[in-house]
Amino acid sequence: MRIVAGAFKGRALASVGKGDPGAHLRPTTDRTRESLFNMLSGGRFGDPITDARVLDLFAGTGALGLEALSRGATHATFVDDGTKSTSLIKQNIGICEAQAQTKLIRRDARKLPENPGAPYDLIFLDPPYGKGLGETALTQALKQNWIAKDALIVWEESATIAPPEELTYLDARKYGDTTITLLQA
Repeated sequence: MRIVAGAFKGRALASVGKGDPGAHLRPTTDRTRESLFNMLSGGRFGDPITDARVLDLFAGTGALGLEALSRGATHATFVDDGTKSTSLIKQNIGICEAQAQTKLIRRDARKLPENPGAPYDLIFLDPPYGKGLGETALTQALKQNWIAKDALIVWEESATIAPPEELTYLDARKYGDTTITLLQA
């Protein structure tokens, strides 16, 4: 796994290795991540990355948030409660030398407290597949003021999703068994 483009382009991220079977780590492939960011920067959705505040829920390795930072986002907050995940995110933040631009919250993404700061413009949501966790996490993030008005939400899932009604469907693309759905707050 590596950063595909931008300031951190080519940096090899920490290896997931065999990982933790209970951690449900299945990092977004470089090719899928590259396709996703090409779609985001293609102009159809404006420029959702430059100067964005990014919230990476179920962050896993942190690759999506770090890719956004590499391409011009100003800040990324990573949320994950897994021991293996938080270790990998810390390693990857170090590899990208992005400590000043990041925050790591070790917490279940479905149980976010009230957001103490400004809401986020670009949200990545990559929950364990087929468990319905994304719906709960997004509902909580909206309720607790983590998601800005007009924020772009990128939801990676293998099963059919049921987004909260406050969100508007924009587009969806299928990559193997993964569907990436774009929604707007």
